[in-house]
Amino acid sequence: MTSGPSIESARAACIFLHGRGQSAAQMVQDVISRLDAPDVHFVLPDAPGSAWYDAKAVDGMTPATAAQLDKALSLVRTEVASVAGKLSGKPLVIAGFSQGACLAAEYLLRGGRADAAALLTGCRVGASDTGLPESLAASIPVYASNGDEDPWVPLWAWNKARDAFIRQGARVHSETFPGREHLVCDDEIKAFSELLSAVAEGREMPEYTT
Repeated sequence: MTSGPSIESARAACIFLHGRGQSAAQMVQDVISRLDAPDVHFVLPDAPGSAWYDAKAVDGMTPATAAQLDKALSLVRTEVASVAGKLSGKPLVIAGFSQGACLAAEYLLRGGRADAAALLTGCRVGASDTGLPESLAASIPVYASNGDEDPWVPLWAWNKARDAFIRQGARVHSETFPGREHLVCDDEIKAFSELLSAVAEGREMPEYTT
């Protein structure tokens, strides 16, 4: 599914990954339609079976989960290559909500390329003692947000992912929202919109620092 201006007329593109049990159409309704990003072309893939992998956010990394994650990452890489090939050098953002944000984080911290990222309630895949690859292809701006007591993405796991991006040289702007439910709140929509506008216009975001 796509949304916004055509990829030919857009100034930037964003691949947005939905959460577990969700769909591209739901993300258009709940997130994309609320953004102030008129110059951005959105691409929203649907996961097979409405989930990118079966494990919950901080379940241990079993061989089955690793295989499912590898398959999901391959789908993301294929989507990125397809979109980038049509952009003629214009910037590409990768973003997601919940499990989609987790998948976007894994894509980037395993060397995946993008010009910016928005991780709305996401963490690394695996339990607290799971060792994961940690390699960022470039120093990019990353917006990372979470609720302080999110029922699906614990704050410790979100902090772990954020810190991995900082260690790898990303320019990170992070926010936690007290009492926020498992959704994308208005402040997150505003911050995501500002990031997209800055990327489309080639501007730096001064609050994004390592």
